[in-house]
Amino acid sequence: MRRTLSLCVGLMLLVGCCSNGDESGTSEGGLTKSELRGPYLGQEAPGSEPRLFAPGIVSTALTTRDATMMPDGSEFYFSVVVGPRPMIMMVRRTGAVWQQPVVAAFSGVHYDIEPWIAPNGSRLYFMSNRPSDGGAPIDAWQNQDLWFVERTGETWGEPRPVGPPVNSNRPEYFPSVTQGGVLYFTREDEQGVSWIFRAAPGADGFLQPERLGPEVNCGSNRFNAAVAPDESFVIVPAMGREDGLGGVDYYVVFRSDDDRWSEPILLGEPVSQAQGREWSASFSPDGQYLFFMSSRSPGGVPADLSGMKIDGLQELASQPGRGGSAIWWIDMEVVRKLRPVGF
Repeated sequence: MRRTLSLCVGLMLLVGCCSNGDESGTSEGGLTKSELRGPYLGQEAPGSEPRLFAPGIVSTALTTRDATMMPDGSEFYFSVVVGPRPMIMMVRRTGAVWQQPVVAAFSGVHYDIEPWIAPNGSRLYFMSNRPSDGGAPIDAWQNQDLWFVERTGETWGEPRPVGPPVNSNRPEYFPSVTQGGVLYFTREDEQGVSWIFRAAPGADGFLQPERLGPEVNCGSNRFNAAVAPDESFVIVPAMGREDGLGGVDYYVVFRSDDDRWSEPILLGEPVSQAQGREWSASFSPDGQYLFFMSSRSPGGVPADLSGMKIDGLQELASQPGRGGSAIWWIDMEVVRKLRPVGF
């Protein structure tokens, strides 16, 4: 998505050093084995209050957002931003142990962001500024189009553009896809206003996209719609609504079986916050959890920093969630309980 992305203060190393081979020691990736075993990187599942996801592993002092996971839970992908450049990170489980996050093999050269794995695990879609003709990298937020990689065994193939009629001469970003292969995405118009579109799958690519109605395209601007796998609702980050908490807030819009949309419903506290920037949501593959990006800081910054030395400030800035944004998660009941009658 096109907007200014800030570099966080004090980039943090992801933790630790080498393994001593002891079961209670550290893994080769430098993270304790107890932290890296079990579902969801061994994290304690959230309830009705959000938790910072994988602090020190995924959510660090780096600007972090965009969570997506393979259907079997064996790989977790997310975005980080260093300076102006975003890239897609991967964490893989080998046997029972999760490894250190690394830049995905198909990312790291261009501006790559907003990964979304199809519900069947066959494709990973993302936004990139890479030239479709294979030309030199563009070091700017330009040429924003949707791309994908296809799964072959345990690896991804070479990136390919989604192509027209989805990709156009306007910026497209934040792909999300249903079980039936319907692609939701954002397109920016000539005035810089963003609109949510969807495109049905065709024999060779996608059919002509349709711009969704005012229920989904709510507020004065909106973008990054995250569609449920069964297309029963979307989470829409929107701004400019009277019921908003300030800035960009998350809204849920439910869809009926006959393709009617409900009025947007604010996902208020504890998901959206007046002081937080929130514009990237997704879902766990089992449908139990909502992942969402927020710039809130867990614990905040001490009110009085008088006399603190520079190394103390560096330590404070290097704590998880101190960057421009981090990934949080919460039980999906926060969404399910809002469904209105008839939807």
